[in-house]
Formats: sequence, C-alpha cells, structure tokens
Amino acid sequence: MSGDDQRGYDGYARLGLDRSGQAEAFDAIGDRYDDAFPHKDGQLDAGAWLAGALPPGSRILDVGCGTGLPTARQLSDAGHQVVGVDLSPGMLDLARGNVPEAEFRLADIAGLRDGHLGTFDGIAAFFALLMLPRPEIPHALRMLRGMLRPGGLLALSMVEADVDDFAIPFLGNTIRVSGYLREELRQVVCEAGFDVAGENSLAYAPASTDVPPEIQLFLNLRRA
Repeated sequence: MSGDDQRGYDGYARLGLDRSGQAEAFDAIGDRYDDAFPHKDGQLDAGAWLAGALPPGSRILDVGCGTGLPTARQLSDAGHQVVGVDLSPGMLDLARGNVPEAEFRLADIAGLRDGHLGTFDGIAAFFALLMLPRPEIPHALRMLRGMLRPGGLLALSMVEADVDDFAIPFLGNTIRVSGYLREELRQVVCEAGFDVAGENSLAYAPASTDVPPEIQLFLNLRRA
C-alpha cells in the first residue's frame, strides 16, 4: 500500500472508539437483520457481477460481511476464496455457521490498513462504508484500492443521502450513517482511483423496521 493510500488514517484511532457502539448494536441485532432485509436484489446482482467477472478461485474480501448472507454465500458458491471481515462478533458467529467454507475475521475497516490480510482480486463492500464519518470514506476507498491487485474489482453499495455521521433508529438500536448524492459518490470513487464499470439504483423499503424507504446505489468499480 502506498503512502497516498494510507494518508488521512491518523484520525482512525479516535474514530474506532466512536464505532464501538456500532459493533454492540449489530451484536444485539443478530439474525434479525436478515429478517428485516429479506430481499436483497440489488446486492445479489452486484455480487453476481463480481463473482462472474473474476476467474473461479479468485480471492475476494467481503467488507462488513454481517451474517455472511447473501454475499459471502453467493461468492463461495461461485467457487471463490472468500475472506469476510466485520466489527461485530455476533454477526461473525452467524457467518461462520452460514458459510463454513469461508474465512471470517473480526476487524474494523480501519484495521485493514496494516496489510495483514494480503491482496485480493475483488472486494465487496455492501453498505459498510456508510458506517464511517463522511470525511473518512475517501481514505477508506483508497485503502481498499491498495488491497486490490492491478485491475481488481470493487462492488460498492451506499444509500443515497446527503448526511454525515447521522444517527438513525435501526431495529431497536441506534447506528450512525453517512452518505452521498449519486453524482458526488461517482466523483469520490473516481478520485480514489477507480473506474466505474457499471451502476444501478433501486428504491428499497425494509420489512418490519422503523427505517424509512431508501435509495440504494450500487457501483461496479475497477481499480484504475
């Protein structure tokens, strides 16, 4: 990873403390997350692009893997070597049961910067970066780019919203989220060193939850 990829991460020591509450929230949510979000068509389509665009046996990182469903399961079923990371021990316990052939590790996004996981052919980051304060998202994207082999792929999803570290109620807990409007998101990923190979958006209304309907953005990205 180059110095440019690591630039801006000094503040993560503080932000990691701030995100400890996020881990506790998702530990409490557990498998209710999949009950509340039973239909993940956009995520499945983006995962299918990632799985199909890489040769079988490719090494893929699933950032914010949650319960392993659907993405780690989908990528593993397609014959890839999957490494999933999440900051919630409870979610990882579920993931190990759902996708026993994959490898799962407890890690915050900031903890990936030391390079101990090695390099990857592809990365899935579905609704993971929105858990960061917005000034840190470009740094995280550059870090993920540094973990990709030349020409590697990133399947990224965010919720379209002009918010920064905004507290929302979520399945009886509170989490903090950030987002961009779509034109700004395209600009951010391009400035982080990615080319946009495709994109999709759809309206999504979670089932049995107090979160209002949202617009989900999916970007198929290639390391420039």
